[in-house]
Amino acid sequence: MKKLALSALVVVGSLVALGFDREPHAFSGRIEKLDPLLDSILAPDAKLEKLAEGFRWTEGPSWYVEKDAAGKIKFQGIVFSDVLANTSYRWQEGWPRAEVFLRPSGLNQNVPGFRERGSNGMTRDNQGKLLICQHGERRVVRFEEGAFTVVADRFEGKRFNSPNDVCVAKNGDIYFTDPPYGLEGMKDSKARELDFSGVYRVAPEGKITVLTKEYTYPNGVCLSPDEKTLYVASTDAALPVIAAHDVKADGTLGPRRVFFDATPYVDPKYPGLCDGIKADKDGTIYSGGLGGVVVISPAGKLIGRMYTGEQTSNINWGDDGSTLYITADYFLLRIKTKTKGAGW
Repeated sequence: MKKLALSALVVVGSLVALGFDREPHAFSGRIEKLDPLLDSILAPDAKLEKLAEGFRWTEGPSWYVEKDAAGKIKFQGIVFSDVLANTSYRWQEGWPRAEVFLRPSGLNQNVPGFRERGSNGMTRDNQGKLLICQHGERRVVRFEEGAFTVVADRFEGKRFNSPNDVCVAKNGDIYFTDPPYGLEGMKDSKARELDFSGVYRVAPEGKITVLTKEYTYPNGVCLSPDEKTLYVASTDAALPVIAAHDVKADGTLGPRRVFFDATPYVDPKYPGLCDGIKADKDGTIYSGGLGGVVVISPAGKLIGRMYTGEQTSNINWGDDGSTLYITADYFLLRIKTKTKGAGW
């Protein structure tokens, strides 16, 4: 794996929002309970809280802890992407607004052919290092010691489309999706080198395997708590589902089956198909999309919705594992829960 220094890296700027829409926006989220099972997840008085705003399209929230050389914590909070601004931000408790974390967060050159240049999905690996999907650079990287180490940038010598979301297994396997959202023209882009949109696994020794080519727009990806199932969100109007695949002993996937079909809930009043997905410790699945965050039981039943009033991209767990952080258009939000994320 090659390590790339960052001459244009911005870490710890002044507490000034450098987003797209500087005007404050009113926010009034609401919770819809569709099944009593939601009571085990959200308290009756649980509320969505606005933490930061002023962005163009927020994505990929991840809990992140940064320490100095002596091991003292310098930062402990949420990092997230603003894909269209080619910037990632960070926020922690007590800050009045988010600050720049990485700029550029994706493509470091003004190369034509991209509709989204910045970083997208992010997560921590098993050592707490940040894994970043970079649309513009068409790769997955690890951020460590002020530099990017390339995890995956090609398959069989051809560049990826634009890696979108990523998750990590306990054994160190890295799973990521590779739709063409970052490219102008998307699936019809002339810059595509692969004629499919894959879901991939990167083994700890670096071997890259394509697990499935059967999605046009694979997006969010996560593992069940027991890691026997890999979930993939399809943001395809022709296949608006969260799918499930059995994870075989050799790391390959079983056939696709529909876990949650979003078709009955698609409505222009509640924008976005299922996007980023995460699991809690009990196997409940949470997905950005359909006007907020949908909460789906382990059996695939929609049990509740957290309406944000905006197109909502992604979610992730933070604090002690019981706070759900949400990226919704130009907002960073959170809600306290009665559960914890898988792996916490």
